[in-house]
Amino acid sequence: MAKKETKKDNAGIQVIPKNYVVSLQKKYKEEIVPKLMKEFGYKSVMQVPHLEKIVVNQGVGAAVADKKLIEVAQNELSTITGQKAIVLTSKKDISNFKLRKGMPIGVKVTLRRGKMYEFLDRLISIALPRIRDFQGIHDKLDGRGNYTLGVSEQIIFPEIDLDKIIKIFGMEMTFVTSTSNDEEAYALLREFGLPFKNTKKNQ
Repeated sequence: MAKKETKKDNAGIQVIPKNYVVSLQKKYKEEIVPKLMKEFGYKSVMQVPHLEKIVVNQGVGAAVADKKLIEVAQNELSTITGQKAIVLTSKKDISNFKLRKGMPIGVKVTLRRGKMYEFLDRLISIALPRIRDFQGIHDKLDGRGNYTLGVSEQIIFPEIDLDKIIKIFGMEMTFVTSTSNDEEAYALLREFGLPFKNTKKNQ
């Protein structure tokens, strides 16, 4: 992963300089685009799929009993992604879970442009290899060109201080591409370096 000077804002969130180009962003333009044009026979660069955003969310159901957990999750997700996480609230009452409409139940970050590429770079290069007995990720997309990856522990990200962990949180990361074709989206994510278990998309 490319090294760079990092700055943080007043909230401790990493700031990426406007003129800085993340290595994966450069790789997309210089390597991935030509390769996908050849693989799929695109006539124009504009036809090549691209990554539009990465949505990272954590469900914090335990916050119903302990509201402090939402603040903890929000701070941790902000630290992991380099962008301030927003709090998600319940949309309706669910009496069986003692849940009332408007109660905080999770946190979310939507990453685009430089921060998206920077997060993806760290995920591939550092975080996923830290999963115990890691053997790759599943290759099932959603039928609309998007891919969701779940991890069970936030501690795979080195930004998290293990000595300050209060509770283990899982998270889901949804990669939203510009194509609705799963095969094309898979090829795009594969070329970015996501470590799929299979090198070819199952038919």
